[in-house]
Amino acid sequence: MADSNTVWGFDAFAPREIHDKVCNLGVTKAHLPVRSILMLGMLAGAFIGLGALFYVIVLSDASMGFAAKRVLGGVVFSLGLFLVLVAGAELFTGNNLLAMAWAENCLTTRDVLVNWVIVCTANFVGAVFLAWLVYMSGHAALNNGAIGQTYMQLAAAKMSLPPVRAFFSGVMCNVLVCTAVWVALAGRSVTDKLLAIVLPIAAFVAAGFEHSVANMFIIPLGMMLQADAGQAVDYFGLVRNLAPVIAGNIVGGSVLVALVYHVIYVRPRNVVPAKAGTQSGFPPTRE
Repeated sequence: MADSNTVWGFDAFAPREIHDKVCNLGVTKAHLPVRSILMLGMLAGAFIGLGALFYVIVLSDASMGFAAKRVLGGVVFSLGLFLVLVAGAELFTGNNLLAMAWAENCLTTRDVLVNWVIVCTANFVGAVFLAWLVYMSGHAALNNGAIGQTYMQLAAAKMSLPPVRAFFSGVMCNVLVCTAVWVALAGRSVTDKLLAIVLPIAAFVAAGFEHSVANMFIIPLGMMLQADAGQAVDYFGLVRNLAPVIAGNIVGGSVLVALVYHVIYVRPRNVVPAKAGTQSGFPPTRE
């Protein structure tokens, strides 16, 4: 007889169980000590920055075609979220899933907003600090300076995005990122989590959607390199990009993923919660 935790032939948690895990994790995350949230948030900013660094190395290779660079770049960018999920860190875009615990009345609006502000701020500090370390390391000089040129081009393109486009690009990005986190929570091993996140993350990167925390690394590093090259630096451009992208990330993750799954799996008050390990996340039907 198949194990009760086996779903469609895979040893994975059922969608209903993922829903419950997301709610429980949301409560835990919201009630962490502020010092822990700050430190874990800075780690997440650095982890996503490392994924972006890996992506830029691929993107700077002129010998590859457009699609190959974007898809392979997206695959290696997955390093960031993989480190966040496995090593442990607090990522703003992933924490948009706290909206599910809020919808279940497990968290207050204040709990969610305070967590988002602290984590987003900590992500920014970690990402910018990593950008400075990378700048000081001379990494941008690799590939005859093509890597530095790629950072500057990316930063300029991101800062010149129209706000409406940046917003909707942020929405699409976090739909895929939070979906990646959702499916990773179905896994029972480190390998499961890695395999679960690669395709959604590769898809958002290849499509050119905007991730606020990745931009917190790419844009500041591009600005440092621009200043080093004697070019004018548009500091307001950083805010002009991050404000609509952060708003879009919130809508994509909290509304289009967390609240959608909440509506799907919300329990009627007269239904007894299913036991862990059941095949379906829905109440049993009557014969």
